Amino acid sequence: MQDQVSQVASTNEVCPRCGNPLGEITTTKSGKQMQRCSTGSWNPETKKVEGCPFVKWLETPPQQLDEKCPKCGSPLLLVTTRFDKRLKRCSTNKWDPETRTSSGCDFVEWLKGTSENLDEDCPTCGNKLILYTAASGKKLKKCSTNKWDPATREASGCPYVQWIN
Repeated sequence: MQDQVSQVASTNEVCPRCGNPLGEITTTKSGKQMQRCSTGSWNPETKKVEGCPFVKWLETPPQQLDEKCPKCGSPLLLVTTRFDKRLKRCSTNKWDPETRTSSGCDFVEWLKGTSENLDEDCPTCGNKLILYTAASGKKLKKCSTNKWDPATREASGCPYVQWIN
Protein backbone atom coordinates (compact mmCIF):
# COMPACT_ATOMS: atom_id res chain seq x y z
CA MET A 1 0.00 0.00 0.00
CA GLN A 2 1.50 3.30 -1.03
CA ASP A 3 1.68 6.03 1.62
CA GLN A 4 1.23 8.94 -0.80
CA VAL A 5 -2.02 10.87 -0.88
CA SER A 6 -1.36 14.12 -2.74
CA GLN A 7 1.48 15.65 -4.67
CA VAL A 8 2.73 19.22 -4.89
CA ALA A 9 5.16 20.82 -7.37
CA SER A 10 8.78 19.77 -6.92
CA THR A 11 11.56 22.10 -5.78
CA ASN A 12 15.10 22.66 -7.09
CA GLU A 13 16.84 21.05 -4.10
CA VAL A 14 19.52 18.39 -4.52
CA CYS A 15 19.81 15.04 -2.69
CA PRO A 16 22.70 15.19 -0.18
CA ARG A 17 23.39 11.46 -0.68
CA CYS A 18 23.67 11.10 -4.44
CA GLY A 19 23.48 14.64 -5.89
CA ASN A 20 20.34 14.04 -7.97
CA PRO A 21 17.39 16.44 -7.70
CA LEU A 22 14.75 15.79 -5.05
CA GLY A 23 11.35 14.64 -6.27
CA GLU A 24 7.86 15.97 -5.62
CA ILE A 25 6.59 16.84 -2.15
CA THR A 26 4.06 14.22 -1.11
CA THR A 27 1.63 14.07 1.81
CA THR A 28 1.31 10.81 3.74
CA LYS A 29 -1.92 9.36 5.13
CA SER A 30 -1.04 10.73 8.57
CA GLY A 31 -0.71 14.27 7.15
CA LYS A 32 3.08 14.58 7.23
CA GLN A 33 4.85 15.95 4.17
CA MET A 34 8.00 14.41 2.74
CA GLN A 35 10.29 14.79 -0.22
CA ARG A 36 12.15 11.76 -1.60
CA CYS A 37 15.19 11.60 -3.86
CA SER A 38 14.06 11.45 -7.51
CA THR A 39 16.04 8.22 -8.06
CA GLY A 40 14.37 6.45 -5.11
CA SER A 41 10.88 5.00 -4.88
CA TRP A 42 8.85 2.93 -2.43
CA ASN A 43 7.88 -0.55 -3.60
CA PRO A 44 4.64 -1.53 -1.78
CA GLU A 45 5.01 -5.22 -2.70
CA THR A 46 8.50 -5.72 -1.22
CA LYS A 47 8.01 -2.90 1.34
CA LYS A 48 11.49 -1.60 0.55
CA VAL A 49 12.99 1.50 -1.05
CA GLU A 50 14.40 0.98 -4.54
CA GLY A 51 17.20 3.34 -5.57
CA CYS A 52 18.43 6.17 -3.33
CA PRO A 53 16.79 5.88 0.13
CA PHE A 54 17.04 9.60 1.10
CA VAL A 55 13.82 11.12 2.48
CA LYS A 56 13.48 14.70 3.72
CA TRP A 57 10.60 15.14 6.20
CA LEU A 58 9.07 18.62 6.10
CA GLU A 59 7.85 20.39 9.22
CA THR A 60 4.07 20.54 9.66
CA PRO A 61 2.99 24.13 10.37
CA PRO A 62 0.72 24.74 13.40
CA GLN A 63 -2.98 25.18 12.64
CA GLN A 64 -4.84 28.07 14.30
CA LEU A 65 -8.02 27.01 16.11
CA ASP A 66 -11.20 28.98 16.83
CA GLU A 67 -10.71 28.33 20.57
CA LYS A 68 -9.24 30.82 23.03
CA CYS A 69 -6.56 30.10 25.65
CA PRO A 70 -8.15 29.64 29.10
CA LYS A 71 -5.18 31.42 30.75
CA CYS A 72 -4.66 34.54 28.62
CA GLY A 73 -7.43 34.62 25.99
CA SER A 74 -5.14 34.40 22.93
CA PRO A 75 -5.97 31.99 20.08
CA LEU A 76 -4.92 28.34 20.46
CA LEU A 77 -2.77 26.43 17.95
CA LEU A 78 -3.04 22.76 17.02
CA VAL A 79 0.53 21.45 16.88
CA THR A 80 1.84 18.05 15.75
CA THR A 81 5.15 17.00 17.33
CA ARG A 82 7.89 15.21 15.43
CA PHE A 83 6.68 12.00 17.10
CA ASP A 84 3.10 12.45 15.74
CA LYS A 85 1.61 13.50 19.08
CA ARG A 86 -0.95 16.30 18.90
CA LEU A 87 -1.50 19.13 21.35
CA LYS A 88 -3.21 22.48 21.73
CA ARG A 89 -0.97 25.32 22.88
CA CYS A 90 -1.28 29.06 23.30
CA SER A 91 -0.19 31.11 20.27
CA THR A 92 1.84 33.45 22.50
CA ASN A 93 4.18 30.61 23.58
CA LYS A 94 7.53 30.86 21.76
CA TRP A 95 10.66 28.70 22.04
CA ASP A 96 14.12 30.29 21.92
CA PRO A 97 16.59 27.64 20.68
CA GLU A 98 19.65 29.70 21.70
CA THR A 99 18.72 30.06 25.38
CA ARG A 100 16.62 26.86 25.35
CA THR A 101 13.75 28.57 27.17
CA SER A 102 10.15 29.34 26.37
CA SER A 103 8.41 32.67 26.79
CA GLY A 104 4.78 33.74 26.79
CA CYS A 105 1.77 31.80 28.04
CA ASP A 106 2.55 28.22 29.13
CA PHE A 107 -0.87 26.63 28.41
CA VAL A 108 -0.61 23.16 26.80
CA GLU A 109 -3.32 20.49 26.43
CA TRP A 110 -2.28 17.11 25.02
CA LEU A 111 -4.97 15.52 22.84
CA LYS A 112 -5.97 11.97 23.71
CA GLY A 113 -8.27 9.48 22.06
CA THR A 114 -12.03 9.29 22.57
CA SER A 115 -14.29 6.27 23.12
CA GLU A 116 -17.90 5.92 21.98
CA ASN A 117 -20.24 3.03 22.82
CA LEU A 118 -21.70 1.20 19.80
CA ASP A 119 -24.90 -0.84 19.47
CA GLU A 120 -22.96 -3.77 17.97
CA ASP A 121 -22.02 -7.01 19.70
CA CYS A 122 -18.50 -8.44 19.73
CA PRO A 123 -18.25 -11.40 17.31
CA THR A 124 -15.77 -13.11 19.67
CA CYS A 125 -17.42 -12.88 23.10
CA GLY A 126 -20.86 -11.22 22.60
CA ASN A 127 -20.24 -8.08 24.72
CA LYS A 128 -20.79 -4.57 23.31
CA LEU A 129 -18.24 -2.91 21.00
CA ILE A 130 -16.59 0.50 21.48
CA LEU A 131 -15.47 2.88 18.71
CA TYR A 132 -12.07 4.30 19.75
CA THR A 133 -10.72 7.32 17.86
CA ALA A 134 -7.03 8.02 18.48
CA ALA A 135 -5.69 11.58 18.67
CA SER A 136 -4.12 11.03 15.23
CA GLY A 137 -7.58 10.34 13.76
CA LYS A 138 -7.22 6.56 13.36
CA LYS A 139 -10.34 4.62 14.32
CA LEU A 140 -10.92 1.11 15.55
CA LYS A 141 -13.71 -1.01 16.93
CA LYS A 142 -12.78 -3.02 19.99
CA CYS A 143 -14.57 -5.14 22.58
CA SER A 144 -15.68 -3.29 25.72
CA THR A 145 -13.89 -5.91 27.86
CA ASN A 146 -10.54 -5.14 26.16
CA LYS A 147 -8.40 -3.23 28.69
CA TRP A 148 -4.73 -2.25 29.05
CA ASP A 149 -2.92 -2.61 32.38
CA PRO A 150 -0.09 -0.03 32.49
CA ALA A 151 1.49 -1.62 35.57
CA THR A 152 2.05 -5.04 33.96
CA ARG A 153 2.06 -3.63 30.40
CA GLU A 154 -0.33 -6.33 29.21
CA ALA A 155 -3.73 -6.43 27.55
CA SER A 156 -6.58 -8.25 29.25
CA GLY A 157 -10.10 -9.22 28.26
CA CYS A 158 -11.38 -10.01 24.79
CA PRO A 159 -8.72 -9.56 22.05
CA TYR A 160 -11.17 -8.48 19.28
CA VAL A 161 -9.97 -5.35 17.40
CA GLN A 162 -11.03 -4.12 13.92
CA TRP A 163 -9.23 -1.13 12.37
CA ILE A 164 -11.55 1.10 10.36
CA ASN A 165 -9.11 3.43 8.57
